[in-house]
Amino acid sequence: MSSQTPALVGADLRLADELARVLAAPFPQEGCALLLGEQIGESLLLQQVWPCCNGWPVPAERAKRFAIDPREQLLAQRWARRRGWAVLGFAHSHPSSPPVPSATDRQLCVAPALMLIQGVEHPGAGASLACWWIPALGGEPLRLPWRMGP
Repeated sequence: MSSQTPALVGADLRLADELARVLAAPFPQEGCALLLGEQIGESLLLQQVWPCCNGWPVPAERAKRFAIDPREQLLAQRWARRRGWAVLGFAHSHPSSPPVPSATDRQLCVAPALMLIQGVEHPGAGASLACWWIPALGGEPLRLPWRMGP
């Protein structure tokens, strides 16, 4: 995958629904998943959600933190490569906060990276999904256009 900021991230509606379910399932803990797909020109096309367990080492902190097991990442990479895809990034939930990368999210990710976050924009509102590009060298996260289609 290129380190250049993607122009667009796309996924079909089935995949977006699956991602929402995977990220909501461990509530009140943060859910997490890897995002598999391909780069087509300047766009990233998501093809598969790879659900992961939140392996944050302190279980009591999993409502505000997550970690994906490196072995899980290797399995996903191998599986994706056999299909001509790559691990494009990861997704996680913010069960009680907006879908914006936290300082911890930015600090712990290996940039450049695609990051999708499911969070709560306003108290009492349903969950919303936001797509972010985390650039290399400590740059500020950029919100990306996110297109869901048939």
